[in-house]
Amino acid sequence: MDILSMTLEEMTESFKENSIQGFRAKQVYEWLHKHQVLDYDEMTNLSKSLRDELKEKMPIICCSYVGKQVASDGTVKMLYSLPDGDYVECVVMKYKYGYTICVSSQVGCRMGCAFCASTLGGFKRCLTPGEILSQVYIAQKEIGERISHIVLMGMGEPLDNFDNVMRFITLVTDEKGINLSMRNISLSTCGLVPKIRELLSKHLQLTLSVSLHAPNNEIRNKIMPVNKRYHIEELLDMCREYTKETSRRISFEYSMISGLNDSDECALELARRLKGMLCHVNLIPINEVEESPFKPSSPERVKRFSQILEKNGITATVRRKLGSDIDASCGQLRLKQNKGKGDLSS
Repeated sequence: MDILSMTLEEMTESFKENSIQGFRAKQVYEWLHKHQVLDYDEMTNLSKSLRDELKEKMPIICCSYVGKQVASDGTVKMLYSLPDGDYVECVVMKYKYGYTICVSSQVGCRMGCAFCASTLGGFKRCLTPGEILSQVYIAQKEIGERISHIVLMGMGEPLDNFDNVMRFITLVTDEKGINLSMRNISLSTCGLVPKIRELLSKHLQLTLSVSLHAPNNEIRNKIMPVNKRYHIEELLDMCREYTKETSRRISFEYSMISGLNDSDECALELARRLKGMLCHVNLIPINEVEESPFKPSSPERVKRFSQILEKNGITATVRRKLGSDIDASCGQLRLKQNKGKGDLSS
């Protein structure tokens, strides 16, 4: 396991196995996770000989900052390179309550959702806990602000990288590190039912977001291959169980796609499906992707859809569209970079 993905206890044990004094582990852990220093040469209370030894025996495996795009509304899209030469991206958004970062959990995605740019470049691999963490650490230094909220809704399906994502959450909420509140973390899934059940067994106080995007199997099958394995009825039954066990409200993400899932009939059917559940619906006007045939619903249609849900007892919000003048959809920046068309500031 790479050092950035280790807990303090694991790091201490690893140091002892390498005949390095145990107290040094605490020093290195604080440099990595409290001060977000990802270069041994900057760990000034370690001797040069120890730094050189650590570089050789326990290299820090993390993302490297490549560049960014900044939207007129202040949204920042960052591109990172990985040790194997591929790329991932994250988005930092400013709200009244602070800064939220949307991080990637995989290089590409194997879920195949038809409207998503993340899947267009194919799936390469899962990210390590340290690679996910370093997106947060580097972003904080780049914008010069503390990030208060994390959304696991970037490239990849977080529950398809379950163990690494759980370790990432453990590290990012560690009081000996940046000590982020668990309640300030949102995890999004396209609906891997067995993994939602496994997540439930962890009894975490994070927010679960479920990418629903359709009110029935017929429409969902067209845009989300996962639905052919876990039908909408099975998924929603699991969601009801999750809310009852955790008393935590689920957020259903619903991308508004013109002419496909945005009719009055779809809104009424969705309201019937969700009736009585502890939940709310987040309506998302999709960002246009060059390689996708799908177009966003009009503002009038989104408003009408929201009104129907509210009238039928379902709380709905329309996500504020951020970063519309940059490559805001997850995966777009990586695609362009891989094609040699990246347009980034340093």
